Amino acid sequence: MSTDRPRLLDLYCCAGGATSGYQDVGFHVTGVDIDPQPNYVGDAFHQGDAIAFVAEHGHTFDLIHASPPCQAGCTLTAGTNHGRNYPQLIPATRAALQATKRPWVMENPPGRAPIRRDLLLCGEMFGLAVLRHRVFELGGLSLPQPAHPAHRGRVAGMRHGRWYSGPYFAVYGQGGGKGSVADWQHAMGIDWTPVRRELAEAIPPAYTRHIGAALAGLLIGKEATAA
Repeated sequence: MSTDRPRLLDLYCCAGGATSGYQDVGFHVTGVDIDPQPNYVGDAFHQGDAIAFVAEHGHTFDLIHASPPCQAGCTLTAGTNHGRNYPQLIPATRAALQATKRPWVMENPPGRAPIRRDLLLCGEMFGLAVLRHRVFELGGLSLPQPAHPAHRGRVAGMRHGRWYSGPYFAVYGQGGGKGSVADWQHAMGIDWTPVRRELAEAIPPAYTRHIGAALAGLLIGKEATAA
């Protein structure tokens, strides 16, 4: 499909939290995921292996975003991973991205994941009711690190049998006073899916809206220079 908009590939897209932010700043986004994604919000979708797809088609896109599954190294799930063999896809994804010779962004939670911290974003930077810290490794790109405001309080919910109130929701897991679906949607800035699992796996579109706005300008500048 031809388009006048810059073309972005979103690998491991799930329902499209990252996709939505890039769309908001003018990208035409194609998502790729190994599973069906009936609630995917992007412009086009391919079900299949993300690494195989980027190896074959990645060079045709202006920018590539990847959010490899994080369970293998995420601090949040470290205590529940015993006996489970989650694949560590970050090194293979990085190699596939580098081979495209296109600019790319790879995202994961902070913690034990083997990802370089070129950028750290937090919901408080965008006035969201979720913290959801995420680190971004940038390939062929450079972005300034925004100031990280002090958190305004705790994440609301049950901790060891005690209830804590606070301005943020825990958008993951079950029980523990985690909030309603509407609470999660509002906290994340996502209104197109009511599925808790999809909300829990997403990043807030505000993050990629911020990244995409800066990168769109860089890409346009490079095209103008090349012309």
